[in-house]
Amino acid sequence: MTSENFNAEIKKIESVMNGFAMKLTRNKENAKDLIQETLMRSFASRDRFKEGTNFKAWITTIMYNSYINHYRRAKTKNAVIKPIEDLSYLPGNTSKEMSGEKIILLKELKGMVNNLSDTYKIPFEMFTEGYHYNEIAEKMQLPMGTVKSRIFYARKKLSDMVSSRYDVSSLRVA
Repeated sequence: MTSENFNAEIKKIESVMNGFAMKLTRNKENAKDLIQETLMRSFASRDRFKEGTNFKAWITTIMYNSYINHYRRAKTKNAVIKPIEDLSYLPGNTSKEMSGEKIILLKELKGMVNNLSDTYKIPFEMFTEGYHYNEIAEKMQLPMGTVKSRIFYARKKLSDMVSSRYDVSSLRVA
């Protein structure tokens, strides 16, 4: 597709692009940015467009995919992963300092984790360090379903260890 043909086709669907961008972003400035990114991507890959196919569908697909990619990047960018040692996010935890009781409980919990076999311990520790399932599966060269089940069973085993060691009904984090 030549530049002239591309520009002519864009002029025909300009209002459709504006409406679709506003529907996705619900913000005038973000819609303008999305349209600009869509135009840049579609112009750069205009040689991939097959003559005789639906140009409007091709452009709106590029726009939708650009929007989704931006949404995913923003979601990941804003995610804050706290290490397991930081318990400040727990309800009722008003102090930044940990009491002796909490330190002992945390050490005992770490000991319980260390008692797990490597089959369960390694994926569980990686998960608590903030790795996603797919990253763990890739690093351990395992199917993602296997990783998920090992993390699930590690949690179950830890829960059983805590239940057998403490009267869970009286245990509370304060």
